[in-house]
Parts: sequence; structure tokens; C-alpha cells
Amino acid sequence: MEVGTVCIKTKGRDAGGIAVVLSKASAGRVLIDGPKVKRKNINVLHLFPIGKTVKVKEEESHEKVISALKGLKE
Repeated sequence: MEVGTVCIKTKGRDAGGIAVVLSKASAGRVLIDGPKVKRKNINVLHLFPIGKTVKVKEEESHEKVISALKGLKE
């Protein structure tokens, strides 16, 4: 998955939440953040990409991630 990929988290406490990939952490893991998803490194198997991307830099701030997602809905 590439930086900026919009996904739905499928496992864990934040399941069902929208998240954006912010960086590749290690083999099979990525850093994500979203409106109702805590910023953390997770396994890519716990994400479902929805086919959309937003323009964010690697490890962008939480506020800018939220702003980018709001722009996606418009």
C-alpha cells in the first residue's frame, strides 16, 4: 500500500473506521491515522483499501489527515 491510500480498518477496536496510510513501517505493516482510528502501526491484512487516495505527506499531522479526508467527501 502506498502513502495516502484510504482504507477501512477490519480488525480490532477501531474496526469499521476510515484510515489513511501514512508510511510503510516494516514488512507487512503500515502506519495509519484517521478520524476515529488511533495513529499506529498495523498489519496490512487488517485493512481494506477502498480504491481512493488523498494527498498527504509521510507521517503527516493528525489535523492534516482529517482535512484531507474531508476534501475527499466533497
